[in-house]
Amino acid sequence: MKPIFGRGPSLQLRLFFAVILSASLMLADSRLGAFTQVRYFLNSMVAPIQYLADVPRVMFDGVYERFNVRQNVMESNHTLKREVLRLKNDLLLLDQYREENQRLRKLLGSSFVRDERKVVTEVMAVDTSPYRHQVVIDKGQIDGVYVGQPVANEKGIVGQVTFVSAHNSRVLLLTDSLSAIPVQVIRNDIRVIASGSGNMERINLDHIPISLDIQEGDLLLTSGLGGVYPEGYPVAHVANVERDNAREFALIEAEPVVDFERLRYLLLIWPSDSRQEKIQQAAPENMQEVVTDGE
Repeated sequence: MKPIFGRGPSLQLRLFFAVILSASLMLADSRLGAFTQVRYFLNSMVAPIQYLADVPRVMFDGVYERFNVRQNVMESNHTLKREVLRLKNDLLLLDQYREENQRLRKLLGSSFVRDERKVVTEVMAVDTSPYRHQVVIDKGQIDGVYVGQPVANEKGIVGQVTFVSAHNSRVLLLTDSLSAIPVQVIRNDIRVIASGSGNMERINLDHIPISLDIQEGDLLLTSGLGGVYPEGYPVAHVANVERDNAREFALIEAEPVVDFERLRYLLLIWPSDSRQEKIQQAAPENMQEVVTDGE
């Protein structure tokens, strides 16, 4: 009776024959090149399959590289945009500082800036309600500012101090309806009083007889009368003259040399000691009420 399961060569014997066969084939291939053609044929058959299998990896690597490049370009672009924005902001500040520097140079280099003591001050606040034109400056009693002190800029007279606290002061502008300043026509030395109109671009010449020789274009300077404003500072140009024989006085308007809409830096003026005493005596005791009425 035959066994159900036939007995074959043992596993060890099969492994031995496999090793001997492999060694023989390797020796024959290395010495005789017996399998060169077979290897070439197999490589030719496998190469297209290997290429096709490698295509997705190559495509993925290409897409990944392009994505990285795009990300790097976008990040670089964002960085450059932020840098450009910062530089533009710095340029704006530089332009502002340059403009302020030019203003200060003009202020200190004005042709009418003379030997009186002067201090540069900055406008902190502006009150330009109808008929009321005043500014607050950053100098006060501790800086020696006093009521009635004249204030100018690089173009001409701005006004006078009407209220002083420890660290700041209030200046009444020439255009305020409560303002008045003695002036003279530089062409013929006629002396008149100019008063505020409540309009930033106009002041009025009061009580001028129609026969008085004042013409459009005449330059008005401070006359020095009244002891408040030093003599010779520019004030305004005559802009309009209306004469009517039916009226006793002419209607004369003048355009201030100062642009009151763009006040930034001003000059506080200290006349000589004797003049300063006269100014302080001439300044009315109730001058401070000018800035407190209606508040």
